[in-house]
Amino acid sequence: MSNSALITGVTGQDGAYLAHFLLQKGYRVHGLIARRASDTTWRLRELGIEKEVNLINGDMTDLSSLIRAMGQSGAQEVYNLGAQSFVATSWEQPILTAQVTGVSVANMLEAVRAVNSSARFYQASTSEMFGLIQADSQDEKTPFYPRSPYGVAKLYGHWLTVNYRESFGMHASSGILFNHESPLRGIEFVTRKVTDAAARIKQGKQKELRLGNIDARRDWGYAGDYVEAMWLMLQQETPDDYVIATGRTTTVRDMCEIAFRHVGLDYRDHVVVDPRFFRPAEVDVLLGNPAKAREKLGWQPQTALPDLIAMMVDADMRRVKQEGAC
Repeated sequence: MSNSALITGVTGQDGAYLAHFLLQKGYRVHGLIARRASDTTWRLRELGIEKEVNLINGDMTDLSSLIRAMGQSGAQEVYNLGAQSFVATSWEQPILTAQVTGVSVANMLEAVRAVNSSARFYQASTSEMFGLIQADSQDEKTPFYPRSPYGVAKLYGHWLTVNYRESFGMHASSGILFNHESPLRGIEFVTRKVTDAAARIKQGKQKELRLGNIDARRDWGYAGDYVEAMWLMLQQETPDDYVIATGRTTTVRDMCEIAFRHVGLDYRDHVVVDPRFFRPAEVDVLLGNPAKAREKLGWQPQTALPDLIAMMVDADMRRVKQEGAC
C-alpha cells in the first residue's frame, strides 16, 4: 500500500508543490484546510491536482481538529507547512503570528504523538530565524537572531521540534529553508510583486513599482526544487535539521533588473524606493550554506535565478492578459 502523507498549509506555494511531488511518487496525499470564504485552492488547480488531494477540515490553532486529521489520514509522514508566513504582517499581527506560526507547531507535534508517534514529522523552519546574521553564510550551527515576530515564532517551532525529537524519540526534522519562489508565490511577497509589476507595466496596466530596501540581499531558489529536500529529510534513518539554499545571494535591485529586462524594460524607469516599505528591523543579508544537505541528502538546487524569474514573469504575463480578456 502506498504511503500516506498529511500536509498542513497544502493550499500555499510549498504545500501545492509538495503535494504534486508526493502524488508523483505514489503517495496518498491529505491536506489540512481551514475553510474560508475566499478561494484558497487555486494553486492546486494550477498544478492540476485539486481532485487528487483529500482535503480535511481543520485549523492549526485547534488541537482537536489536528488529532482528527491525523486519524482520518492515517499519515505516516506529516509535513507541517501551515503558518502566517508574511513577515510584514507579523509586526501588525504579532499575537496571531505567535499562535498560528509558533504555538501551532506544539499542537501538531502533540497530535502526531497522540495518534501515531512513529509517523515522521517535517517542520518548515526559515532563514528568517538567522535575522541579524552572526556569520557571512549561515549553516546549521550558526546562532539565531530573529528580527521579526515571524522569525521569533518560527524559532519557537524549530526548537520545539528539536525538543520533541530528543525528549520523545520522534523522527522529527526541520528544514531551514532560505527564500524560495515560484509562479505560485503570493502577490504580497517581493518577488511576485516585482514579476507581476513587470508584466503589468509591460502591458500598460501599471506605471510604477514601489519597493522598500532594494539593496537587501537574499538567497533565492525555486520552491519546486526545495520540496524534494523536505521529502528527502523524512527518508533518512536519523532525523536532523538541514539548511536548504542555493549558496548564492542577489539584491532585490538585481532581481528587479532581471525581471524587467525579460520583458524589454529598464527597471530604473519604473521602480521607486518608498520608505513606507522598509521593515522596522531590517535583515540586510541572508546567504545559506547547503553543504550538509548536499552531502547527506544528495540534494542540490536545479533552477538558476534568471530562469526562475523568467518563469514567474511569463506566468504573470499570461495572468494579466487573461484579466484583460475577462
